[in-house]
Amino acid sequence: MSYRSDHPVLAPYGWDSHWAAAFAPFAERGLVPGRVLRVDRGRCDLLTPEGTVHADTEYVVPRDPLKVICTGDWAAVDPAGRDPRYVQAYLPRRTAFVRSISSKRSEGQILAANVDQAVIAVSLAAELDLGRIERFLALAWESGAQPLVVLTKADLVPDPVTLSYLVADVETAAPGVQVLPVSAHDGAGTDVLRAVVAGGTCVLLGQSGAGKSTLANALLGAEAMAVQAVRDIDGKGRHTTTTRNLFALPGGGVLIDTPGLRGVGLYDAQSGVGQVFAEIQELARDCRFQDCAHTVEPGCAVLAALDDGTLHQRRLDSYRKLLRENQRLAARTDARLREEMRRVWKQRGAQGRAALEAKRGRFS
Repeated sequence: MSYRSDHPVLAPYGWDSHWAAAFAPFAERGLVPGRVLRVDRGRCDLLTPEGTVHADTEYVVPRDPLKVICTGDWAAVDPAGRDPRYVQAYLPRRTAFVRSISSKRSEGQILAANVDQAVIAVSLAAELDLGRIERFLALAWESGAQPLVVLTKADLVPDPVTLSYLVADVETAAPGVQVLPVSAHDGAGTDVLRAVVAGGTCVLLGQSGAGKSTLANALLGAEAMAVQAVRDIDGKGRHTTTTRNLFALPGGGVLIDTPGLRGVGLYDAQSGVGQVFAEIQELARDCRFQDCAHTVEPGCAVLAALDDGTLHQRRLDSYRKLLRENQRLAARTDARLREEMRRVWKQRGAQGRAALEAKRGRFS
């Protein structure tokens, strides 16, 4: 059975000619396409042509955490009548939002798949942390998605001049990215946001207390996500979303809501860092030395821009910090891969020796 790109059930969830073509070999095997709505404890919910189904993920949970099935994936599922039903495979991803799971480890964690836009929620109830915003943006650019910064709780900044200054501050940290102040409380900016995210898949990211669940409810037009009060003392809240959930938006498009992220570690995000700090990358092209470190080198265009005020010190410090972090992770990843290769070759050598001894035993 074939599944056309305009399938009435699948199309609102992002099904198109690309996915239909990629799924064709699985359709020949009698499998059913579905988009993963939620993954939890070895099972997942998927939206299929027959509606929402539950399936076991045993076959799509390899040791590599970046290859496990996740919310947003398009999958091949056993047809109706199988009990239990299994996800047999998932289709190659267009994009993947990945972070480092720990500052001391080199493994990555995939948060969402096949995302077109990364909506980064930043609360105006607390002091802006531009460095954290730049970190989110680096991961978003690296994923292949288009980032968008949403300044939530804009009603807490009633003075339009003050609000415009805050927007301008974020824009300096987010070149090439739209910055949109929104208030789910009075609806300001939500219509613009709905129009921006309509037609594709967006993932909603941010710290706990950033107002993501409230924002999700405003976009969905329903109390789909639980909302808890935020502490007035520091603007922090509890995790009201505990799993990553995918919803179809009433105005078109798809939303993936995620738990609040306390840690946002970079994972192989050198290209993303470069896009966040595009003006520094552009300046570096005019440095006298190709391998300029932008510290004390003569003829450094970056340091010259710092001296004349074209470039702010905070931006350069943040750029250096994220580059160092990404380089440390890359070094740890290389070391881990080398160790794994040594372990594999050692194991294969032991197996080969055992096989040789067994062969000798048969002919002795």
